[in-house]
Parts: sequence; C-alpha cells; structure tokens
Amino acid sequence: MPNAEMMDKIENGAGFIAALDQSGGSTPKALAGYGIGEDAFSNDDEMFGLIHKMRSRIITAPSFGSGKVIGAILFEKTMNGQADGKPVPALLWERGVVPFLKVDKGLADEENGVQLMKPIPDLDDQCKAAVAKGMFGTKMRSVINKANAEGIAANVEQQFAFGKQILGHGLVPMIEPEVNIKSDERAECDRLLLGELTKHLDALDDDQRVMLKLSIPVEPNLYKPLIDHPKVVRLVALSGGYSTDDACIELSKNNGMIASFSRGLLQDLRVSQTDEEFDAVLGGAIDQIYRASIS
Repeated sequence: MPNAEMMDKIENGAGFIAALDQSGGSTPKALAGYGIGEDAFSNDDEMFGLIHKMRSRIITAPSFGSGKVIGAILFEKTMNGQADGKPVPALLWERGVVPFLKVDKGLADEENGVQLMKPIPDLDDQCKAAVAKGMFGTKMRSVINKANAEGIAANVEQQFAFGKQILGHGLVPMIEPEVNIKSDERAECDRLLLGELTKHLDALDDDQRVMLKLSIPVEPNLYKPLIDHPKVVRLVALSGGYSTDDACIELSKNNGMIASFSRGLLQDLRVSQTDEEFDAVLGGAIDQIYRASIS
C-alpha cells in the first residue's frame, strides 16, 4: 500500500510536483541549458555525474524545501544516488517532498499519430527497487501527435496496462499520455484523450487509483471531470515546451490542475550562479509555479 502520509500530501497538498527526470538523450540538452556544454564530459558516467550535481543543488536549495514543492519525479540514477550525504528519496521526504520514479524507456516510432512507450522489460525490478527506496509512485510518458482515435486508444491502453502492473507493487502510477502542444489537431486530441481516460478510469477496481500528467488543454477546464474522478489521486500538468510565463498563464485557467514542470522550473538556472543567486532564481520560479497551481 502507498505511504498514507505521502498520499495525503499528494492528494491534498497545496503546491506542485517538480520534474527532475531528464535521462538518456535529454540529459545533454538539460546540461546545456544549465550552462554545461558537451565538451565538459567524455562519457555517460561523467554526463550523469554532472546532471546529478545539478539535481542535488536543486533539491538541497533552501527554496526547494519551502513547502511549495510537494513532489519530485526522479531518474533512476538520481533515486539511487545521494545528496547532502543522504539517499535522495529519504532527503526529499525529510523536506516534505514526495518522490516518484520515471520508469519508461523512451518512445517508439510514431504510428497512427502517436508514439507509444518502448517495452519496459525490467518494470517489476524497477518497482521493487522503488519500494525499497521509499518511493511513492512512478511516471511514464507517451506522446499523442494527431487526433487518430485508434492511436489514442492504443496509447491509453498501454499506459493503463503498465499502470496496473505498477499498482500491483503498491506504488501509484502517474500516467502521462502527452498531447503535443504543437499539433494542429490538439483540441480534438484533448477531446479524444478525455474519453479514453474516462473509460479506463471507470474500469479500475475500487482499490486502484492513479495520477494523471497531461498537457494543458486548449479548452480551459476540459479535464475537470478527470480531476473529480474518484480513481484519480491528482491531475498534474506538464509544461510541454511552454516558457515558465506561458505555462503558468495557461495552467491558471484550469481549476484543480497543478503543475509538474521541468523546463518551466529549470530554464533560468545556471552553473555559474552563486548559491545565493541560484536559490533566488529557483525560488522565483517556484513561487510563480506555485501561484499558478493554487489559483
């Protein structure tokens, strides 16, 4: 069973969830945004070491423990690492931040207007490790590019199939079928996704509850029925490529939807900043995203 204190924090807490789960191909881009070029590392171990230092700096910053960040999504190496001399999940929970693990292996090629997740052959092992580390839940991302009913149905079907496997380990799955905000069929994608998600939520057993991480819909409050659904612990929004300002403006139009931003949280952080400057910039972003999440 999920930790009851963590469940209460995620279900009822005022704040948002930080997405600190860049991995693989997205790590160089995240480092570049932080001011570290590819000439600073010569192999994956060095690259992941640098991104871990960045994440450690974030989660140990005073502003990150202000109470406005209620959860954080971690890459597996971050979950297994340490910060401030403590295991990262334990340190986060000490600071009132509920830890989640990214479990997907990336995206398959587009088919029927969507990109499903690649197979996750070690999902059970990842879940067992997450439970042992004191994690609350997981996150997995797939993408919707076109308003193809067959593709969107397959996308949501896969998400819930993995979600039920994760639920079997006592973890709460965060289901993330992301609608591409650059899609010219975005509004229809939102509508089709709402129908598929509702169908699968209605089919869950009484003791099964999930989280949803979705793109901010074109029509404000379109997803209110999902927020109110008894099988949904919380509905969170991804920034999807929006700037912090734009993501917060769009989020604030949707009652009950809270943020789970990556780019929108980290875009102005730089390795060259002093600790005081770094915390001031991070704190400003946290305050802005917090206000949009509780409005």
